[in-house]
Amino acid sequence: MSSLLGSWVDGAAGTSIPIDDRGLQYGDGLFETLKVRNGRVRFLEAHLARLALGCERLSIAGPDAAVLRGEIAMAATQAPGDAILKLIVTRGSGPRGYAARGPFTARRIMSLHASPMLIAGDGVALRIARLTLAENPQLAGLKHLNRLDNVLAASESPEPVFDSLLLDASGQLVSGTMCNVFLVREGRLVTPAVDRAGVAGVMRGIVLRECAALGLHCDVRAVPAAELQAADEVFVTNARIGVVPVRSVGEHVFTMNAVATRIASHVERLDA
Repeated sequence: MSSLLGSWVDGAAGTSIPIDDRGLQYGDGLFETLKVRNGRVRFLEAHLARLALGCERLSIAGPDAAVLRGEIAMAATQAPGDAILKLIVTRGSGPRGYAARGPFTARRIMSLHASPMLIAGDGVALRIARLTLAENPQLAGLKHLNRLDNVLAASESPEPVFDSLLLDASGQLVSGTMCNVFLVREGRLVTPAVDRAGVAGVMRGIVLRECAALGLHCDVRAVPAAELQAADEVFVTNARIGVVPVRSVGEHVFTMNAVATRIASHVERLDA
C-alpha cells in the first residue's frame, strides 16, 4: 500500500518530471527529508540552511526562498498528523553532457508521505555493511542525490535490521545508510566527523547543539570501528526518527540507553 499523500513539481500537483532533468540524468541535485508534525515542519530553518549550503557548494542557483517556503507550508498543512515531506531540488532541465553550462532554472519536487510506524522503545538492531564508503571531501556532508553507496549497502543483507553502518576504506565509522551515529562511553559522546564522507544530518546537528544545554560533551572526530564494542551506548539520529537507542550491532548487544533516552526526550520537546 502506497504511503504517498500528495506530490508537486514546481508548485503544481503532479508526478511527471521532464526527461532532460539533470537530477534524473546525472543525480545533479540535493534533497531534504522533513518531519511534519501538526501541520508544521520540524527544524525547518536547519533544513533550509543545509539546502542553501548544498546549492552553494554545487553551484546550483537555488529556488526563490519565499516561493519554496510557501510550497513547503502548503504541503505541510495537508499532512494528517505526523508525516514525511521529501523535498528534491535539481539543477533543472538542460542539454546532454556532464558540464553544467547554464543558464538553468532549479526544479522543485515535493512528495508527502504517511509517517512510518513508531520504533520499539528497546532500540534497533544494526549491522556493519561490507561495502566501504568512498571519500570525497567536496561532496562530504551534503545530502546530494547520488546515493548508490547507500542503496547497495542497505540491500546487502536479507536480515531484518533497521540500518547498516558504513565504514570508510581505512575502517573508520562514518554513519548508517540513512542515519548518523553516536557512541557513549563513561558519559561522554562521540560522533564521526563527516568532512570526508557521509551526510551532516539535521538531527545530528540538533543533538550537537543541545548537548551543552544537557551538560554533555560530544567529540566530533575520526572513530575507528573497534570503538563500537567499547561503547556503553550507541544511538542513531535522523530527522524522521529523531534519536533512537541501538540495541545491537551484529552480535554485540548494548544494555544501556540512559543517555540516549534523555537526549531523545529533550529533543522531542523542542519546538524548533
